[in-house]
Amino acid sequence: MTNHLFDPLFGRHAGSTAPFVTPKGGAPLSYAAFLDLSARMAHVFDGLGLKKGDRVAVQVGKSVPALAIYAACLRSGLVLLPLNTAYTVAELEYFLGDAEPGLVVCDPAKADGLQPILPEGATLLTLDATGAGTLMEAADKAPADHAPLPCGPDDLAAILYTSGTTGRSKGAMLTHDNLLSNARTLAELWRFTADDVLLHALPIFHTHGLFVAVNVCAMAGASMLFHPGFDLDAMLADLPQANTLMGVPTFYTRLLSDARFTRDATAHMRLFVSGSAPLLAETHEQFEARTGHRILERYGMTETNMNVSNPYEGERRAGTVGFPLTGVDLRITDPTSGDPLPDGEIGMIEVRGPNVFKGYWRMPEKTAEELRGNGFFITGDLGRVDEDGYVSIVGRQKDLIISGGYNIYPKEIEVVLDEMPEVLESAVIGLPHADFGEAVLAVVVPAPNTSPDPDALLEALRPQLARFKHPRAIRIVDALPRNTMGKVQKNVLREAFATTPA
Repeated sequence: MTNHLFDPLFGRHAGSTAPFVTPKGGAPLSYAAFLDLSARMAHVFDGLGLKKGDRVAVQVGKSVPALAIYAACLRSGLVLLPLNTAYTVAELEYFLGDAEPGLVVCDPAKADGLQPILPEGATLLTLDATGAGTLMEAADKAPADHAPLPCGPDDLAAILYTSGTTGRSKGAMLTHDNLLSNARTLAELWRFTADDVLLHALPIFHTHGLFVAVNVCAMAGASMLFHPGFDLDAMLADLPQANTLMGVPTFYTRLLSDARFTRDATAHMRLFVSGSAPLLAETHEQFEARTGHRILERYGMTETNMNVSNPYEGERRAGTVGFPLTGVDLRITDPTSGDPLPDGEIGMIEVRGPNVFKGYWRMPEKTAEELRGNGFFITGDLGRVDEDGYVSIVGRQKDLIISGGYNIYPKEIEVVLDEMPEVLESAVIGLPHADFGEAVLAVVVPAPNTSPDPDALLEALRPQLARFKHPRAIRIVDALPRNTMGKVQKNVLREAFATTPA
């Protein structure tokens, strides 16, 4: 038995002087140097008495040493538990209590707050965004050779907690093979090679930034320009040194807002990928008109990594996420009965494949509810497949509005609103209604230099939608609430407008 994920991602680059990761403002670190760093960390973990399958919780700023923790966990057969840097101590208490990690790595500024909530027997080490802290102090004294512990395809590599917007957060258990199969498929589909340089500004506590961006680059032997986050000036400054970019929609809208982002500035680029939140058709069109490039949009989730992607060669259709990946089965089912629906009908998206997670950590009932016996995972996303096989996401099932017995898909209304010149973007939610069960409310962000009149927007919308889909009201806001990956938080909107008359 080999180390199933470490070897194909990192181990095969042993001794390579090719650049792997270049921190913003720093010198390139070769694959060999990165592997040495991960080996020293693995010795630290072994010295703490951590055993195969133990969890390592990490809540630290993005840095090369923070990334090396991932590789070190793979070396030692440990299970990585990356945690959003925005989580409070109160939120962390649940995650640490549920996962019971043997090691917690945090920013030095948070150490005092975390000490009282550490699981029994757990060790606390620190690491700040510059790479300083007790973890690196220990690693600096450790040897740079470490034989990876044998791991199999079904062994756990990571636990990622879902956002928990509809209840208690669930820990999705991802195996070595879940991550390896996805990395291989994406690297091939998106044509990544050792010549690629990825401009990396995503967080590494999330699937997109870690298990898509990093794993695909390592699989191909590519390199990364490692930014701590999205800074427009810094991104534009490093763009000439890169040829690929993975981002969320806000990356692209911010780039488009700057006159320096031109066709000439992007002439050398090979690929722009977007995910983690829907990309507006308007952004697609503006981006292509400005740069000549067509953004490649794809679809994935915490429990499955990537499921679907627009093609590298072929038409990348705005409003769709493309075709199921090689080895991934996708079907649309009736949300109530679970029976498959024909193409063109809206229903629940279910997926099956080597990328689909093992289940929810210590939640067998939830696992049984969402992971069918035949291997299909019930995603909670509503969608359709068109006559050409392109998959479109309509929205989350929990965001479906049922008014007077009619199903209303918010996306249908949002698309019409977003096309209006006075509207930058919109979000449609359902609010409790005494007679109809739920009433439709639209929340709108004005386009720059406009002051839309809600009544006029309603009037313009009415001829384009059936009467039962018409919003009862439109509210104007400066911005929509989003999570760290750019997804609109409709639960926050429902709470904010709970007292709005329906």
